[in-house]
Amino acid sequence: MKKKEAIRRLDARRNGAAGPRPPKALRMVVAALILRTDENGCEEVLICQRKADQPMALKWEFPGGKIEAGEGPEEALHRELNEELGIFAEIGPPLTRIRHNYRNGGAVDLQFFIVRSFTGALENRIFRQILWSGFGALPEYDFLAADLGLIRDLADGKLKVSD
Repeated sequence: MKKKEAIRRLDARRNGAAGPRPPKALRMVVAALILRTDENGCEEVLICQRKADQPMALKWEFPGGKIEAGEGPEEALHRELNEELGIFAEIGPPLTRIRHNYRNGGAVDLQFFIVRSFTGALENRIFRQILWSGFGALPEYDFLAADLGLIRDLADGKLKVSD
């Protein structure tokens, strides 16, 4: 290949003439709002902080993960909660569904479910830390971008998780 030809091809790619890059795959993800009532009768939700060596390091999130091939959302969430927290959760009703596009071109379809009961003791298996938080305090934590709208709605009381 001649040098001028190689430069033209490189310029064509830079100018988009070679076509757009293929979009990254949409990741199907589930997450749980694990709820409890504190000693004052206020509802709290379990939140988890990613470790420093994970993607989106030290961001807060709700526990859950990727839906694997052949799994339904509830089945995937049940598996993920056992892997991450050592619990066997009773997956409740869906709360909301969010599609989020990240700046790097990736996208996530995120389904949130309510969990009010589980068996087994909570065991932090993969996170930097886990803790219980009231809904009003959620905006104080540095959550993943995909969760921010949900965090605002929960903190403002716009989205109810009550029975």
